[in-house]
Amino acid sequence: MQPQATSRVSPNLPVDADAISRLLSSAVPFRRSEGVSLLHSLSPRRRLALGEAARLLATDDPLVWETAGRMARAVREEVFGRRVVLFAPLYLSNECGNNCLYCGFRRGNREARRITLSPSQAVAEARVLVAKGFRRLLLVAGEHPAKTGVEYIAEVLRAIRRDTGMRILHVNAAPMPMDAFRSLKEAGAGVYQCFQETYHPETYARMHPTGAKADYAWRVTCMDRAIPAGFGDVGIGALLGLHDFRFEVLAVLRHAERLHDTFGTFPHTISVPRFKHAFGAPIAAAPAPVSDAAFERIVILYRLSVPSAGVVVSTREPAALRERCLDIGATQVSAGSKTDPGGYGDGVRRHESEQFEVDDTRPIEEMVRVILRRGYLPSLCTSCYRRRRTGNVFTEMALDGHIKEFCLPNALLTLAEYAVGNADPALRDQCLAAVAAGRKDLDDSALRPEFDRKLSLVLSGAKDLFF
Repeated sequence: MQPQATSRVSPNLPVDADAISRLLSSAVPFRRSEGVSLLHSLSPRRRLALGEAARLLATDDPLVWETAGRMARAVREEVFGRRVVLFAPLYLSNECGNNCLYCGFRRGNREARRITLSPSQAVAEARVLVAKGFRRLLLVAGEHPAKTGVEYIAEVLRAIRRDTGMRILHVNAAPMPMDAFRSLKEAGAGVYQCFQETYHPETYARMHPTGAKADYAWRVTCMDRAIPAGFGDVGIGALLGLHDFRFEVLAVLRHAERLHDTFGTFPHTISVPRFKHAFGAPIAAAPAPVSDAAFERIVILYRLSVPSAGVVVSTREPAALRERCLDIGATQVSAGSKTDPGGYGDGVRRHESEQFEVDDTRPIEEMVRVILRRGYLPSLCTSCYRRRRTGNVFTEMALDGHIKEFCLPNALLTLAEYAVGNADPALRDQCLAAVAAGRKDLDDSALRPEFDRKLSLVLSGAKDLFF
């Protein structure tokens, strides 16, 4: 059972909202020389501290932010190299017991067409995505205690793992007790993702008037149950646009610090979702709008403050902005996303069943082309989860610059596999040319001989070879 709501100002919560507000109000902008000097000192091991992030948020000097963008790209490439991970969300149900004012799934949306996929229907959806080339999915479900509980999600996990070629399944679901998290992990879940939406308690109360989600404390402490239950990798984020984005960014960063201080691992991913209109939601526009320029600064801050995290930019955002974000620290992007359950199989958009409106509708094929065109490597890798490079092991390897030693060969192998299975000859040739060029970057790697052996097998039709 979920506990009763606790005090919204409890000192035991991972994020002290009053402390964040004080930090924000006292932050002094950097002088240009001071800011540039600090930024040039940053590295994976010398990350941007919380107080420094607050001061950078208070700084409007374009030259300082240009420097920050360059450093974000440098830190990202030092940690992960040039790889950009591709994934797709798979929405299982839009049934929900909450009444979030910004969401199409809300219980009070009488116009919504409610859908909950059976495990076999979820398998059919996953097979469509496998055929497109995806190898990792994020399973998403509305928070309905009777219809989308842990038993249902676990059954779907087992069915997709058993009956499709999908290699890793992450889960975005309601906070739950520790024993339920254990059941989810035992069913084969990879990353557990849950967004606080807003870390500002008063705004949170207004935006979530009824339902289990109204309990701020239960949600903000969910990772304190998920990690001990076996989820070494977790994903956090705030929904930008509900409250002052500067407060939300600092709260996310404080939450990330708290996880590292407590469990020795930073969040595996930090997502950057921004408010989008949703069918049937009472709020039609963001109460605290976030501009594209501010959005880019947020991506930069997340990268410089938590270098080991995957910074995720979803299809909520416009195409041009998503592409720019690749140059300033984003390392994971979704492609061809549908936010209505069953949306992949029939290809028909049902706006009355969507969680929110998608902006960037480009399919995976086009995203692969875009990533290659910008000088990066599309990656469909899932190896770290299966080689137990997770949690604090991943964090330390990332900060020491060792994780990219695996990112490059695994990205190349998955790109080669994608190319071999792709029906478009031009795209296939483009991918294989990128693999050949990337292979040269392994000239000094001890993995090169084994990489060449695996690559030869993949080009002959073998699948799922990795380091």
